Amino acid sequence: MSVDRMKWTVPGVFLFLVGCSSGSSVGGNIITGEGIPNPFPVVTTQWGELPAGRTWGHTAGIDIDPTDGNIWAYERCGAGGGAGTGPADGAVSCDTNPVDPIFKFDRNTGEVLANFGAGIFTIPHGIDVDYDGNVWVTDFVANASRTKGQQVHKFSPDGELLMSLGVAGQAGNDSAHFNGPNDVIVAADGSIFVSDGHAGQQMTTAAAVEEGKRAGQTARVMKFAADGTFIKEWGQLGTDHGDFRTPHALEIDAQNRLWVADRGNHRLEIFDLDGNYLESRYSYGRTSGIFITEDNLVYTIDSESDPFRHVNWIAGVRVGPLNEDRLTAFIPGYPDETRGYHFTAGEGIAVDADGTVFSAEGPASLPIARGAFTRYSAD
Repeated sequence: MSVDRMKWTVPGVFLFLVGCSSGSSVGGNIITGEGIPNPFPVVTTQWGELPAGRTWGHTAGIDIDPTDGNIWAYERCGAGGGAGTGPADGAVSCDTNPVDPIFKFDRNTGEVLANFGAGIFTIPHGIDVDYDGNVWVTDFVANASRTKGQQVHKFSPDGELLMSLGVAGQAGNDSAHFNGPNDVIVAADGSIFVSDGHAGQQMTTAAAVEEGKRAGQTARVMKFAADGTFIKEWGQLGTDHGDFRTPHALEIDAQNRLWVADRGNHRLEIFDLDGNYLESRYSYGRTSGIFITEDNLVYTIDSESDPFRHVNWIAGVRVGPLNEDRLTAFIPGYPDETRGYHFTAGEGIAVDADGTVFSAEGPASLPIARGAFTRYSAD
């Protein structure tokens, strides 16, 4: 691991004057993060052990075990950085390099406590650890032979495969199939929620959205009973409340509200567990990952704001109170002289009981971070 106490400076980008209204931070700039405190100045790169002979691959998923507080995550079997994540011929994935992608780490030392999942995945995407310690992981694309992917898998804490939802290797937009399952989360009553559809974030015009609908692309949340029986779904490609352009991540708060990181629409959408729209948040950027702590703080990570898809917003971790649309803390992404702070933060986020922040590095940030996981701490 590499530990640095970094003194972040914000580049001279567009200045947004922030007032006292909802959606702003008094004395700070929600777009650049300027004037918003960073309580986590110590950055540990390449956090976590990796088995001998393996190379870090990128990731998008990390979570906290509710039974012991340790870290569950995955890395994509040595897949390197870059914008693409599809199963291109010859590309490294968990199909072409079938090592164990799922890890449990000691949250203090980074020691590997468990490692499993070989031969099951193409490209894992979302991860959730349920109240019993079972590990749920989505596999969001099919492999070239259409024998893996487009599924959600449930594992016991020791790696036994307990359940799989969806049809292996087959995409679809009905209740039996997924078409790019991004994330999964399990409620206290055992209900399973899956956010489905990864393509909408690239649809930047009304015409593109309509074409996506005609092509059968999805942008929805699907709800299943604890035994995997389909219950309902909501959402489609679009910009109205209740619609999505890539529902990239899910979280459930203490009020039993489902939060959806609607990445393509640059917002967080909040629903009850029956799918009724409640409200939105707009202070968090182009969110890829979300984590809500027991003390009701919302942590999000923006990996994809850039000069073309979310102009002037700085990638990084944004933190705010559960019931207000404002920020109280900001961790900027890695500075990189070739692209400023754009596209320089991870995709997944988790926060342990001590308030230490862990980031899962995606394909864009992996070459800068040099490891799949980064730890941000106060000291």
